Amino acid sequence: MHRRHFIAASASAAAVAGFGPLSSALAAENGVTDTEIVLGHTGILSGPLGVPIKVVMAGAGLAFDAVNAQGGLAGRKIRLVSLDDELKPEKAVANYEQLLGEHRAFAFFGCVGSGTTAAAAKLLSQSGAPLVGAYAVSDSAREKVGGSGYFVRATFAREAQALVQHLTTIGVTRIAVAYLDNPGGAEVAQLVGEALTALKLKPEAAVAVKGDGSANEAAGKALADSKAQAVIMYLGGAIGGEVMKAAWAAGGRQMFYGMSIVPGDVTARLVGDKTSGLAISQIVPYPWSEVDAGAKEYRQLAERAKVDIGYLSYEGYVNAMVMIEALRRTGRDLTRAKLHATLKAMKLRVSNMEIDFTGASNTGSRFIEMVRVTKEGRFLR
Repeated sequence: MHRRHFIAASASAAAVAGFGPLSSALAAENGVTDTEIVLGHTGILSGPLGVPIKVVMAGAGLAFDAVNAQGGLAGRKIRLVSLDDELKPEKAVANYEQLLGEHRAFAFFGCVGSGTTAAAAKLLSQSGAPLVGAYAVSDSAREKVGGSGYFVRATFAREAQALVQHLTTIGVTRIAVAYLDNPGGAEVAQLVGEALTALKLKPEAAVAVKGDGSANEAAGKALADSKAQAVIMYLGGAIGGEVMKAAWAAGGRQMFYGMSIVPGDVTARLVGDKTSGLAISQIVPYPWSEVDAGAKEYRQLAERAKVDIGYLSYEGYVNAMVMIEALRRTGRDLTRAKLHATLKAMKLRVSNMEIDFTGASNTGSRFIEMVRVTKEGRFLR
């Protein structure tokens, strides 16, 4: 069988579209050969916010490695090329260009961040390369890449509503929010505010926290001073745990509730015995299920590969399973246009989680589950 080359666009067309340096990338082979499918990933892989992303991608690697070990998809093995963008939009766009041009990525997988994803909207549209299973992307950024992006995890609006509904149901009405000081974080804070407004409440405080951890102490004091009964956190990596410690050191007595980007195990290592008061909204099912075959297979793969078992790696694994199934359903004659068509028509069940891209939204799941974190970093439903 002859090696196939798929031309995404001509160099002149790319220049007209205003992409300049991307012109060679759009004219390049699109990452599908007789033996390989190349996927591209850009996300923050350095600093405190990079730690959880590495775990997510390690979980995805479990699924990709497993399908490759079985001979790949229609004889093609999946190769993932991952680049660090430090969560900087301009660097992310450069990475997308590099992945398309130098690495000839066929599609994108697991890319990270709201501002970074929104900045790449035009590039994604022009390249025709689908983006599947991105992480920590705001609802508005998802809308900006409509037609290009397919998001597995539930929207942050749904998470905010679930958390506020849970708190008010148990009688908690004085609620503050602590969020990453970036566009995605600001949007999440607004979503929490809207969920409170719907119940005729308002945030006791909305505290922005720097992603480099430099404002943890000040943020903790502001939360303590707010006298809120509970704090909803949109804080990745170790930042949430550090802010919790700073709030308690400043005399705060709040309960803390995390959105799904808060890593419970990391937080437990930081706050110790006080972890037992932390609850987190999760957007994938319980990874330790003894009755779900998908969860069992994931754990077996993770144990063999020495990948940490938990919600972060499980989300990466679930996202990769969606990517794999989309590629499988598209078949041997693999083009970007056909992959888009497959995704837009796709309904499937992955590890007791319903995924449906056939509606108006480009978000496939509505799954939310509240879990508690123990001082040992374990999760209890």
